[in-house]
Amino acid sequence: MICTWSVGHSWADSLEAALMPGQVIEAHAKFEEDCAKCHKRFDKSAQSRLCGDCHKDIRKDFEDKQRFHGRLTTQRECRACHTDHKGRKENIAPINESTFDHSRTNFSLTGAHADPRKADCKACHKPKVKYRDTPSDCYRCHQKDDKHKTNFGEKCAPCHTENKWGEIIFDHDRDTKYRLAGKHRTAKCERCHAGHVYKDALKTDCVSCHKKDDHHKGVFGPQCRACHDEYNWKTSPFNHDKDTKYPLLGKHKTAKCESCHTAPVLKERTPTACYACHKKDDKHGGALGRACEQCHTVQSWKHVTSFDHGKSRFPLYGAHLIASCAGCHTDQRYKPTPLDCYSCHTRNDRHRGVFGRECETCHLELDWSSSSFDHDTTTRYPLLKRHRGLTCERCHEIPVGKPLSSRNCADCHKKDDTHKGAYGEKCNTCHTAGGWKDIVFDHDRDTKYRLTGRHRTTSCASCHKGPLYKDKTPTDCHSCHGKDDAHKGTFGERCADCHAEQDWKVSFFDHGRQTKWPLLGKHAGQTCQQCHKGHLYRDKPPTDCAACHKKDDKHQGQQGTQCDTCHRATSWQEVTFNHDKSRFPLRGGHNLIECATCHKTLRFKDAPSDCNGCHEKDDVHKQRFSSQCETCHTARAWKVWDFDHNRRTSFPLDGAHQQLDCYDCHSAPMPKKVVAPKTCIGCHRKDDTHEGGFGPRCEHCHSATLWKEVKPGSFIRKK
Repeated sequence: MICTWSVGHSWADSLEAALMPGQVIEAHAKFEEDCAKCHKRFDKSAQSRLCGDCHKDIRKDFEDKQRFHGRLTTQRECRACHTDHKGRKENIAPINESTFDHSRTNFSLTGAHADPRKADCKACHKPKVKYRDTPSDCYRCHQKDDKHKTNFGEKCAPCHTENKWGEIIFDHDRDTKYRLAGKHRTAKCERCHAGHVYKDALKTDCVSCHKKDDHHKGVFGPQCRACHDEYNWKTSPFNHDKDTKYPLLGKHKTAKCESCHTAPVLKERTPTACYACHKKDDKHGGALGRACEQCHTVQSWKHVTSFDHGKSRFPLYGAHLIASCAGCHTDQRYKPTPLDCYSCHTRNDRHRGVFGRECETCHLELDWSSSSFDHDTTTRYPLLKRHRGLTCERCHEIPVGKPLSSRNCADCHKKDDTHKGAYGEKCNTCHTAGGWKDIVFDHDRDTKYRLTGRHRTTSCASCHKGPLYKDKTPTDCHSCHGKDDAHKGTFGERCADCHAEQDWKVSFFDHGRQTKWPLLGKHAGQTCQQCHKGHLYRDKPPTDCAACHKKDDKHQGQQGTQCDTCHRATSWQEVTFNHDKSRFPLRGGHNLIECATCHKTLRFKDAPSDCNGCHEKDDVHKQRFSSQCETCHTARAWKVWDFDHNRRTSFPLDGAHQQLDCYDCHSAPMPKKVVAPKTCIGCHRKDDTHEGGFGPRCEHCHSATLWKEVKPGSFIRKK
């Protein structure tokens, strides 16, 4: 039985393939046999919907009315612009860079970006990266232009504009919480911002920058602005009468500051009682107590007046002015009356002592319910962002507890710690007061270990197994990848010498560059294990040839271990020894003989360097002419000799001497110190028919040409 539907369906597919107008582009090639992927039979309107099934990002742009396709004014079918079946290499999504309207995208070109002479399309759109995936933040493109070296972070837009990179729009007064006044306005940024502007937040107190300018040596504390301003450091607007609780009256007005303030004012408060400074002036010797102001005035010590509470150690201000004397001096005794607020107002302290006894820190004398406390300037913990809106009781529990002594986030937010204490208590390393979920931690910037390669996509828990600050995470490769070590520790633990973080299986180790022993010849094709038998760093492999090639040494060690003197790494059998650089250069017939001919024992050091050492059997003179064969013979041929008797001796051969054989004169062996006679009588004594009657100077009458021939007129009798 034949299925007609199946036959008809396959017939239709083959028909569609036969009617296909042309090949599709390379990206659609895998769907070329499946026409239904892009087309619906008898329904052209469905084609755009099928396109959106694959190109989901484009379809979402249409739905959200964003990016280029979502902002098209007229809706058209996909095939109207992107026509396929024109070949594998056809570009069905062409863009005319000169007419393209960039404002239809999510990144409108403004300023210098819109000027084609300054910004080319290819400068931002890199090859093989979709246009939609091109980064739109300044720093990704202009990182090389960052003269601040990331000290000011990666947010370029707060200071720079798109019109011109050097144009600065940053306004310190408007854009920060610290207004620049006086000489601060003309100071360079680098004078104050020496480190990372966001990581190392600058303190706004004067003494942090002007400590070196404090000629008071810290006596008046760090609150410089109490006396100085930003316009002129040497001019002080400080008004002791208005700015302190101790107005200067009488002679106090002309006294120098150092006269009273001899100790640091923050550590040791300057006393306000007369007796503290004027004890030496008390002629009463303390008999009338220490309340000098009850009788004396600041105008003159000798001037005595009635008691004025305003001139005592406790001037009355605010509500104290209308309080009755008995309200404070209950026993009518003035000396033991306490001067601190808490002693009188304990019953009014609803904090139950949690905030200490210095009530004046927060409260005023005008009204007990009013508070002048400034958490930012009075404490070491300024309130930022969400902390600013909290009530005191949220952090300072009342009535139980003590004043907070710790500023750790974990003290309050331990219950919010999803890390369960594994990352320690320094929450501010990653989180901010603006929002718990705001993460500011940058592993590359905030640690000494930059994440590169696959480390960048690895989760924190993969490396940080234990407590982050208690057990420091190791930074060496082997600590984490010991299980991946296919060498089983043979090559040590310095994995980074050969492997990269991008791919563990890729090795970039260069033996010639990273070691003192480059691989040459056949060594370059050997595996590491053929030479490195043991532990790579503990048992260093030897670099001399004999250590590995001892079995190949035909000399059996007689020529030492310097194999590279004669052999090369290209081929062991190739000999490159240059005999001419030795003590015995090879000349003539020596160039044609084998090494073993002279080096009988294969010990090159023991080979003789004189002729007689090798040619003793060839010496037909039987050493009568000594062992210096090179005197007469050459290395070209043993039987050819080039001795020139006339030039090389003091006895030139002439006449019949030229025809004589060497043995005729040199009849005896010729050691170095025994030479043939040079006088005629030495050889011709037997030929002297005069028997010595005419003396030994035969050459006076005879010539070397013929002995029997007498020179005419040669005989002259000597008297």
